[in-house]
Amino acid sequence: MNAEFESIEFEALDGFPCELKHFKSNNVSKGPVLLVHGAGVSSMIFNPPTPNNIIFKLAEEGYDVWLENWRGSIVLEPNEWNLDEVARYDHPAAVKKVVELTGAKEIKAIIHCQGSTSFMMSAVMGLLPEVTLIISNAVSLHPVVPAFSRFKLKALVPLVSRFFDYIDPQWGLSPPDFKSKLLLSVVKATHWEKDTTVGKMVSFTYGSGFPALWELENLDKKTMDWIQYEFAHVPLSFFKHMQKCVKNGALVPVAEGSPDYVSEAPRTDARMVLFGGKKNKCFLAESQERTFAYLESAKPGFHKLYLLDAYSHLDVFFGKNAHLDVFPKMINELNNG
Repeated sequence: MNAEFESIEFEALDGFPCELKHFKSNNVSKGPVLLVHGAGVSSMIFNPPTPNNIIFKLAEEGYDVWLENWRGSIVLEPNEWNLDEVARYDHPAAVKKVVELTGAKEIKAIIHCQGSTSFMMSAVMGLLPEVTLIISNAVSLHPVVPAFSRFKLKALVPLVSRFFDYIDPQWGLSPPDFKSKLLLSVVKATHWEKDTTVGKMVSFTYGSGFPALWELENLDKKTMDWIQYEFAHVPLSFFKHMQKCVKNGALVPVAEGSPDYVSEAPRTDARMVLFGGKKNKCFLAESQERTFAYLESAKPGFHKLYLLDAYSHLDVFFGKNAHLDVFPKMINELNNG
């Protein structure tokens, strides 16, 4: 089964050119759902080579499926973004475009990783009044990372930033110059897991695990081969912002002296459903637990938290059994509004 998409360009509120992908379906009986990818990938991260992926399952349920390529997408022009820009400019424009094109008065969203952090920032600032339900995976407003990741953010990011503006896991297939070849040799020497070379570059870039973003036993061979081509450039500017957020314990603007994004009650009526893999070595499950506690303090009993024993970070979406273990929970929450 092949997924067919219509591509729709839109401008972020600061003029940056972004894109929506609209899944073509003859089975639409419910409202729009917007899928929002993480850093250094694209919206196609939700489209692994299986008829059981989240796009097909949502379409089978009757949802009108939309995917956002915000400025961190690898299909767009490389740029040195931070989370504040994405939250203020990209997501509000994407939501408004979906509302404009569908005529829907409200939409729901499934968001992942840095698509999740930035989308949640938009929501708590009151910039997404049309969004009534948000399903967030991996991390939301409180980034909690393993100890080695804190060391990497504090010590390695400044060092790597002296030589690179971007890190690109595609160097695992074809490093373009001496310095990228040197970095690849370091990755190969320190990552012995039975993953692809690109997978090892991904783990070096994003976490502390071996691998960091998935459990190898959760992936089939076809998915492992496919994922090699779904990661590319990510700017060091993002990691500098994330280092500040991790140090603060909650998402905080880049600008010095600004209050963090959880200093006030969230300015949204959206219900939040948080998912966290207990084996996540990029953002610990405690990340979602802390955000859930923050949300509960503002509106007790309204939101929901799922902790998944057998899952890590991205295998929540492309694990070989995700259609049995995870997607029914997400779809049930969407159906319940």
